[in-house]
Amino acid sequence: VRFLEGMGSNIALVTQFTTTQTIMSHKRFANPLWHLIDARGQVLGRLSTQIAHILRGKHKPTFSPNYDCGDYVVVINAAEVKLTGRKYEDKKYTWHTGYVGGLKQRTVKEQMNIKPEEVVRKAVLGMLAKNALRDRLARKLRIFPGNRHLHEDILPQGTECILTSQRQLE
Repeated sequence: VRFLEGMGSNIALVTQFTTTQTIMSHKRFANPLWHLIDARGQVLGRLSTQIAHILRGKHKPTFSPNYDCGDYVVVINAAEVKLTGRKYEDKKYTWHTGYVGGLKQRTVKEQMNIKPEEVVRKAVLGMLAKNALRDRLARKLRIFPGNRHLHEDILPQGTECILTSQRQLE
């Protein structure tokens, strides 16, 4: 409001202000897509950061940090993922059974022989925020140790792997 002084009286002029609105993403506007990722020959850490990025939905212009606006991710060939350095022998997964003396450890090499998809799952979930949103995002991650997966009918025809191996490791 501005006041104009003139001829002994105050005249109030109301000026209009233009406002800009922030568009907030909401789950009813979310249109999740399905992405197929081939983990063959890829470095685990680099792969899992890219998967976490897609799960959160940060690649979309409608990203909102408090909503689940990410996409579904299907990872194939998880058994053929690579680790750099000596992590294959040195990295250990530790958990407790809940019983006295129940502290357990397993190396990545042992885990790859038992259930290789858990190595990728633990790496991806470790890069997401530890809250209730992570539990919802974890349901959108589907990992398979080999070439075959259960979601061939959901993926559109002609879907190609969006991430391919770019580095050759020995």
